[in-house]
Amino acid sequence: MPPGERLLQRLSATRAFARIAPHVVPGLDRAVHRLTRGKVLLSARMLPGVILTATGARSGQPRRTPLACLPQEDGSWIVVGSNFGRPGHPAWTGNLLKNPEAEVSWRGRDIPVRARLLTGGERARAWRTALAFWPPYAAYQARVAREIRLFRLERR
Repeated sequence: MPPGERLLQRLSATRAFARIAPHVVPGLDRAVHRLTRGKVLLSARMLPGVILTATGARSGQPRRTPLACLPQEDGSWIVVGSNFGRPGHPAWTGNLLKNPEAEVSWRGRDIPVRARLLTGGERARAWRTALAFWPPYAAYQARVAREIRLFRLERR
């Protein structure tokens, strides 16, 4: 692992990062994504990423959220509701629970998906993969009492 990546992982596992990043990273990602017509996500320089467009659970309005993702060989994506290790589930996970039909912007293409909350053995396998992919997820889980939600986004 390159030294810069190791430093980035250590930094992203801190409580200070968890306080600051949710207020900075998503907005920057959305702006750059819009300016590049869906071709670039800044956070994708660290991890692969999608822009998830889901229907708001309460508002019924489209909600766009930049997310790190784990692309799968079958063309689906695993997304992790870590919320940077903050106590509550991120809003996008509640949106997907209520309205699983969504869309992702992936490499400049909009792709309709259906979200499925992972449970049991499937969740355990995906969690191990997520930890191997981005070890700071372990620090996020250690800070919260809730079980971090994982979803598989399957192409429709």
